[in-house]
Amino acid sequence: MLDTYDNARLKLLKPDELSDSLERGSVAFFPESPVQLPSEEDLSFLRQELPKLLKLKNISYHPEVGRIPGLDSDDVELVERVNRILVTVSDNITSFIQKTAPRLTDNWTIGTCSFRPIEEKGRNLKPHSSNELVHIDAGAYGATNGDRILRFFINVNPLADRVWATKGSFSDLYAIYGKQANLGSSNAGRGYLSKGPLDHIRTGLINFLVKAGLPAVKVLDSSPYDRVMRKFHNYMKDTPSFQQDQQGYEEFRFPPFSAWMVFTDMVSHASLSGQYAFVLTSIVRLENCRLPELAPINILRQAASSN
Repeated sequence: MLDTYDNARLKLLKPDELSDSLERGSVAFFPESPVQLPSEEDLSFLRQELPKLLKLKNISYHPEVGRIPGLDSDDVELVERVNRILVTVSDNITSFIQKTAPRLTDNWTIGTCSFRPIEEKGRNLKPHSSNELVHIDAGAYGATNGDRILRFFINVNPLADRVWATKGSFSDLYAIYGKQANLGSSNAGRGYLSKGPLDHIRTGLINFLVKAGLPAVKVLDSSPYDRVMRKFHNYMKDTPSFQQDQQGYEEFRFPPFSAWMVFTDMVSHASLSGQYAFVLTSIVRLENCRLPELAPINILRQAASSN
């Protein structure tokens, strides 16, 4: 599942090589971050100062409103510094993806760029909020409507690995656990994942509120497809037998200053431990994919039409 891209391989990268690997369910691993990082001074500032100021579990720059909710500070210079760092990291990651996987970036949505300053291990959170439990991402940036959730991570902890676990791809897990999670829709046909009038009204209202300066409400947007994916996400986190089952289980260690990129709606994952990481979330249009039959929405459609 781990597909390694060192600097030598990146220099010889073939068209669609990286994007095809991601679509097949690989985790693209970069032993040395291919993205320029902030200065050590800025990184030390993020590690040492931000945990004191958190209202939320992450600090996230929201490009749709051009600001960072969640900072408990009236210090304008501090807020501007955090904003500058995250915008620069977002721009650098975006440029790298556009260069190495251009097919995926046509008309894509560049979402939040986050800094995660809190140690993942032992946070004792409720299951739905815990990154330590294996899950598939759903509605990471509001309704996706079947488009893909692509995330790019950089471990900026200078001393410790970030440790991940997986239990396989969406297709494998759906085949084993789909019925147990009650995801099926007998005789519903492929159209059961399409949005209805009420979904469109909700999306319009949420888009209005986002433009009015309330970016957090974007996560409330939904669609039939996103609700199915959220149901599977919750089943995984709420089911101890699933978490304890070792079928397909693997662990990955991402060393300091390494990076990785993955379709998190496709590859199950848990962050078992790790502190200090950048995460860029983007939404890739399904129409951009060369292997659309592997996308979760088309796996669900195929299953529905064959019932």
